[in-house]
Amino acid sequence: MSKPKAVVLLSGGLDSATVLVMAKARGFDCYTIGFDYGQKHNSELKAAFRFAEAFGDRPHKVIRLDLGSIGGSALTSDDIDVPVEGVANNGIPVTYVPARNTVFLSIALGYGEVIGAKHLFIGANAVDYSGYPDCRPAFIEQFERLANVATPAVDRGDHWSVEAPLMTMSKSEIVAVGTSLGIDYGLTVSCYQADKNGAACGACDACRLRRKGFMDVGLPDPTHYQSGISPKI
Repeated sequence: MSKPKAVVLLSGGLDSATVLVMAKARGFDCYTIGFDYGQKHNSELKAAFRFAEAFGDRPHKVIRLDLGSIGGSALTSDDIDVPVEGVANNGIPVTYVPARNTVFLSIALGYGEVIGAKHLFIGANAVDYSGYPDCRPAFIEQFERLANVATPAVDRGDHWSVEAPLMTMSKSEIVAVGTSLGIDYGLTVSCYQADKNGAACGACDACRLRRKGFMDVGLPDPTHYQSGISPKI
């Protein structure tokens, strides 16, 4: 019997990589998709290809978008610096990209329609994250409702499932689960301002949360950092 198909959003970072391997472990035939959306840290795109080649089922697909043309985020605009002072306790940080996950999931939904999938997976997390509104349970729930009225599923009686299996997990729990599944996190890039080789800055929110996750679970940090810096948590 053929495996059920799933579209997995794969950015090249730690969380999305973990979700891919978790979905595979559940028996899904995984089609990975990523986005070249004008992000400064585009070395993550190379990481996604590396990881998909090592752990994926199908050739990795990248969709080109120009979210940088609307700006509004430190990840896409040269006018806004990536903060490196530490993870804020409240508020939505400037690294939030307006409507990013809404756009990404919508395209993944269309891709799923084409290949005959009924499952979408995303690495959204509401515990060790930076306060993004599109990484919260309510967003995932509402997008699943949208998927089931915005596609032919509404007439056929099919059902789309949109899953964020990391939603309630801490970064250390994510690292522990991924390690138990054999993930090589050295293949991934999480840094918001990684250099062209994928070396991390060690100070942005993504670097701090990632490093703390490895430290909390008692595992060595496999992240490749830029020369001469001392990574922070």
